[in-house]
Amino acid sequence: MLRVVVLVSGGGTNLQAIIDAVAAGTISNVELVGVISNNKTVKSLERAKVAGIPAVSVSPKDYENRAVFNEAFLQKVDEFQPDLIVLAGFLVAIPEAMVCKYSNRIINIHPSLIPSFCGVGYYGLKVHEKALERGVKVTGATVHFVTEGMDEGPIIAQKAVAVLEDDTAESLQLRVMEQAEWHLLPQAIDDIANGRIAVVDGSVKRIHQ
Repeated sequence: MLRVVVLVSGGGTNLQAIIDAVAAGTISNVELVGVISNNKTVKSLERAKVAGIPAVSVSPKDYENRAVFNEAFLQKVDEFQPDLIVLAGFLVAIPEAMVCKYSNRIINIHPSLIPSFCGVGYYGLKVHEKALERGVKVTGATVHFVTEGMDEGPIIAQKAVAVLEDDTAESLQLRVMEQAEWHLLPQAIDDIANGRIAVVDGSVKRIHQ
């Protein structure tokens, strides 16, 4: 069984999609061993507790500086002994030490078709606001492995979503979640847990079984 820890910052809709997929058997060979949030009051922690998953908060606000937080954060992650770390709407920069220690074992969901609308400053609703400002006709979501560079890791999967003429950032965000994010992330976790993908020479390769 692949031990999975999910990192969240907000309401946890992607977390819920993962929980539901595990319960339904759509994700197999996985144990959700922990949820960590940088916010103490978000709904995602409640979602985890309802599902019987240990949930904790580790916030940068509780530490004297980012270096001390990074050390405490990595220690908390280590306590869960994860095989895979899933960033499901996690808005805190991952410490370099964690990226190195868990190389090719951290994945992230990003609400655009990378390399569009990604990198520093592109997160949450801001991604969809920028997409609408640019006037794109198609957007979507991307699951990728996490490296030192922001949103620069090897791409696992992408799914396109149409942009409608009357879209707001909020309506587009919801459609991207419903049509792309909630499907891509559980599928990626299942693929990793069952050995269907691997990183070879910096690119994701699909293994036919």
